[in-house]
Formats: sequence, structure tokens, C-alpha cells
Amino acid sequence: MKLFKLPLVLAPQPEGGYTVTCPVLPELITEGNTPEEAVNNVQDALAAVIELYDDRGRRLPHGICQNVHDEPIWYEGIVVQP
Repeated sequence: MKLFKLPLVLAPQPEGGYTVTCPVLPELITEGNTPEEAVNNVQDALAAVIELYDDRGRRLPHGICQNVHDEPIWYEGIVVQP
């Protein structure tokens, strides 16, 4: 199992919903109707980007992959209070 440490930008869209992008992986773009849905879609988008990089023989940017047992993980998430 690998963990990835990615900066994500969550942007509300004028027509509704949210888009998520990643400054270090410009190919990673996903969306959702809610912030939670958009962030949950990142896993599938990242899998597609990893496959794209593999197909093209490219390496992922240094520092985004982290071994599970290396060190504590800093995680900032979205918490919605109803």
C-alpha cells in the first residue's frame, strides 16, 4: 500500500459543484456535486494519472509518494457540520 501526499485545490464552480486540481500533477482533475464527493473522486483520478505516467514512462514528482510506515501523515480534510 502506498500513500500519496498531494496538495489539492477545491474550487466551487459557478454552475454548481466543485472541481479539484493538483498543482504538482496538472493531469489530476476531478469534480463532484459536493466538496465531499469531489474529494472522494481524487482516488480514481490519481489512479488514472499514475497509469498515464506509467504508460508514458514518466516518473511521478519526487516527494508525493510516502511509505505507510515512514512517518506520521499530515492530513487536512473537509469536515462538514450540518
